[in-house]
Amino acid sequence: MLNDIYNKRIIELAGNIPRLGRLSDPDATATAHSKLCGSTVKVDLKMNGDTVTDFAHDVKACALGQASSSIMASHVVGSTASELRELRETVRKMLKEDGAPPEGKWEEIKFLEPVRDYKARHASTLLTFDAVVDAIGQIEAKAKQPAAAQG
Repeated sequence: MLNDIYNKRIIELAGNIPRLGRLSDPDATATAHSKLCGSTVKVDLKMNGDTVTDFAHDVKACALGQASSSIMASHVVGSTASELRELRETVRKMLKEDGAPPEGKWEEIKFLEPVRDYKARHASTLLTFDAVVDAIGQIEAKAKQPAAAQG
């Protein structure tokens, strides 16, 4: 039932999103958009080496996109690039392949597990994860460029 995916915890998460706004000097900005529902998440990311040091986001999404963005914002600072790539893959598998939800600091993602039965909602749920991984890729690509090319 659709009410299963909009459970009490999802509504609480969606209504209390931390780190809203934009960073003044991000290392990268990435936007993820769902054509199906029109939801958009734009993230600003700062990293020191492999670790996220600051994060902000602009979330124009349904309750599911808001809830997943809320979880991301609560735990992203201090996370590593490899951890965040693995997280995106874990959430994708949870939704699309009946995989288990993540554990540890990301365990609240389990509240999004009922979304697996609603394919049309997968894209909005994954937006924040896709945007963060995109931003990490941008930062890593810049780091590999010769200093003269970085301007």
